[in-house]
Amino acid sequence: MTESNKMKDMPVNKLMIQMGVPMILSMALQAVYNIVDSAFVGNMRAGSEAALNALTLVFPVQMLMVAVGIGTGVGTNALLARTLGQGNRNKAAKVAGNSLFLGVIIYVVCLLFGIFGVKAYISSQTVDPEVLEMGVSYLKICCVVSFGIVFFSLFEKLLQATGRSLYSTIGQVVGAVVNIILDPIMIYGIGPCPEMGVKGAAYATVIGQVGSAVLLLIFHIRLNKEFEHGVNDMKPDAGVIKEIYAIGLPAIIAQALMSIMVYVMNLILKFNPSTQTGYGLFYKVQQFVLFLAFGLRDAITPIIAFAYGMRNKKRIQDGIKYGLIYTIALMILGIAITEIFPGEFATLFNVGQSRIYFIDAMRIISVSFLFVGINVAYQGIYQALDGGVESLVISLLRQLIIILPLAGIFSLFVRNGQMGVSLIWWAFPITEMIACLVGYVFLKRIRNNKVNTLS
Repeated sequence: MTESNKMKDMPVNKLMIQMGVPMILSMALQAVYNIVDSAFVGNMRAGSEAALNALTLVFPVQMLMVAVGIGTGVGTNALLARTLGQGNRNKAAKVAGNSLFLGVIIYVVCLLFGIFGVKAYISSQTVDPEVLEMGVSYLKICCVVSFGIVFFSLFEKLLQATGRSLYSTIGQVVGAVVNIILDPIMIYGIGPCPEMGVKGAAYATVIGQVGSAVLLLIFHIRLNKEFEHGVNDMKPDAGVIKEIYAIGLPAIIAQALMSIMVYVMNLILKFNPSTQTGYGLFYKVQQFVLFLAFGLRDAITPIIAFAYGMRNKKRIQDGIKYGLIYTIALMILGIAITEIFPGEFATLFNVGQSRIYFIDAMRIISVSFLFVGINVAYQGIYQALDGGVESLVISLLRQLIIILPLAGIFSLFVRNGQMGVSLIWWAFPITEMIACLVGYVFLKRIRNNKVNTLS
């Protein structure tokens, strides 16, 4: 069965598993990048606590770069899948080409920030000179060589839009393996490689990302035969770019809001660097769980978008149903893992003073995973059905409007001890529950207006 026929004819529950499993593995491996870096850095011979704090502070910018790349890819993914569903090969080529043009623009912005903005950004969150030096050196490398993560994100979505998610997973696996192999060699100095510490972690990460991007470029050119790959298709087309960002901008904002949220949380927790580090390490474990939902969302979106392009009501309804069922199952598994093994994760990172805050955050915030997963699935459904505004509203509620004021208010009750900090962690489950209720209302409205009206 060809890829296009699978998108058209294969039962949705089976198609979602076939497409979703590689994407889930791909996203989980992407989270491994951050966990592996922190695990190796946490076991450095000297300065490990400062290094973990530095990685916590640079994390929002890393997330922001991924956000813009993935968000542009999400818009490309949904638009390309819909265009192919309509049988428009010429427009599909323009969609793919314009996404690569946008990738060049994104990289130039990241490069300029890496050269001129890194020090000011890190110094806004810490006054510790050791943490500042480590954070600046790590983040500068990641920004200057950010073309790897930007173009990997785009090629990944181009392959997923045509149903070839397995190949995007292969590229992700290659990058993750390269990163894992190079981390100890470059951080600790094994063999002929000198000991580079935090800089070694950065180099290992970007080398893995570049390797993934190159491999996916080869897959894209050789396998995506449904449309042409001419240089002329990269010529900017205002109409196509507008359509890409009509779908993808809410996804960019959603991911960017995650960066803003983590940055502001670092400022809220600035009163105690150990609390900052504990939250930062938990966030990386949380990403490992939530990226399972993001991976499944990346299957939900093209499946429903393709069906919407075909005007096939039943396949749209099946995509919504199975997307939510599978997401809930994954999140229950994630909650079980984080509630049962918080001590083991703390040992992996070799956390010292931050251990109590890390474990407390994991036990409380992981309660929210079920609602987070449902909210992520809702946003994938909205994006497939041109519900960009609804997706944006959910993101704003989850990562800005509710969470940050709540956490700020709860931080006022922090004195000396764990009780006040624990209160800050409860802002996360409260926020996700409220957003989930609003998301259900939006889903009901979109189904009535856009799905049930189809013949």
